[in-house]
Amino acid sequence: MTTVGLDITSSGWVTTFQDLGRRDTERRGVPTGGAADQHSASVANLLVGNPREATLIESLGGELALVPGAPVLLAVTGAPAQVTVGGAPADSWSPLVVPAGQEIRVRGDMDRGTRTYLAVNGTLTARTLLGSAAPDARMGFGQVIARGERLLVETEFRGFGRRLFEPQLFRLPVPVPRFDHGPWVVDVVASHGIHTIAGIRQLIEDSTYVVTPRSNHVGLRLDGPVLHPDDDTEIVSHGVPVGALQIPHADELIVLGRYRSLTAGYPIVGVTSRAALPLLGQAGPGRELRFRWIDRETSLRRFARREAEVRALGHAAAEAFGALGFGAPLSRINCEAILI
Repeated sequence: MTTVGLDITSSGWVTTFQDLGRRDTERRGVPTGGAADQHSASVANLLVGNPREATLIESLGGELALVPGAPVLLAVTGAPAQVTVGGAPADSWSPLVVPAGQEIRVRGDMDRGTRTYLAVNGTLTARTLLGSAAPDARMGFGQVIARGERLLVETEFRGFGRRLFEPQLFRLPVPVPRFDHGPWVVDVVASHGIHTIAGIRQLIEDSTYVVTPRSNHVGLRLDGPVLHPDDDTEIVSHGVPVGALQIPHADELIVLGRYRSLTAGYPIVGVTSRAALPLLGQAGPGRELRFRWIDRETSLRRFARREAEVRALGHAAAEAFGALGFGAPLSRINCEAILI
C-alpha cells in the first residue's frame, strides 16, 4: 500500500465525505443517512475496484478540483458533468488515470442534476460516526471538505505505462442513468394512507410538482396541488420509510430522504420505488417531477434489474483490476472513530 495525498484546489459549493450510510442505527433513533444518489455512489466505487460501500467524495454544485501527489485511478459519476484532466476533456462514468501533479476538475450541470461523486481506488482516510463517514449535520458531524485541504488515500495502484492513442483500457458494462431535461417521472407504490384522502391518487398522477428551495437532506418539499383528510382524526405516529410521500398540514407534498425523521403523524400516501430513489437524490430546486403509480411487484422487478446491472459491473471490474495486478481494498475505513 502507498499513501497518496490529494490536494483540494476547488471545493465547489458543498463537498463532503460520503458513503452508503449507517447500518443498524435506526433502532437507536439515528437515520441511516448516506449518499442521496446511492446508485451513482456505488457505481463510482465499483469503477475503481472499491467495495460499493467505500468512502468517496460527494460534491453538491460548483466545481470540484484536486491534484494527486502520485498516479491515482478514479471515477466521476452522478449528474452530467464536464470533467478535465490536466485541462483535457475526460469521460465521466468511466475509470480515469490521473497522473501525479495533474489537476482533475469536475463541474456538474446543475440543470440536469445536483450531485457528483468522485471515488479513488483505495481507502480514503476519514472520520466515522457509528461506523459511517456519511455526514449528519444535526449531530454535529459535517464532514465538509474545503479548498486547501490534503486528503489521504491508501492505494495499491501504481499507474500504467501507456502511450497516447492506444486503445481504451477499460470496457466495462456501466449502468448509466438518464438525466432528461424535462419533468422527471418517479415511480411510486401506494401505501395504506392513500385510502384516507379521497381523490389524492388521481390528483398526484395528473399533476406536476416543483422542487422548492426549502428542500434539504431530510426531504424534498414540492409545490403542487394536494388534498387533506376530510376529518381531524389524529394519526398515530408510525415509522417512515425512505422515499415516503407525506402530506403535512401545509399545502405541499414532501418526499422524505435518507435523513428523514424515523416516525411521523402525517398521512403517507405512497412510497417511492427503490429504483427511483437515486433520481430523487439528484432533484434540485426548480426540478419538475411527475409521479407514476406502479404495483409492488413491478417495483421489486425494476429494482432487481438495476441491482443485477450493478453486480455485473462489480464482477467485470474485479476481473479487470485483478488481471492488472491490483484489487479492491479491504471493506473498512481508515478512520478516527466517533462514538455516541
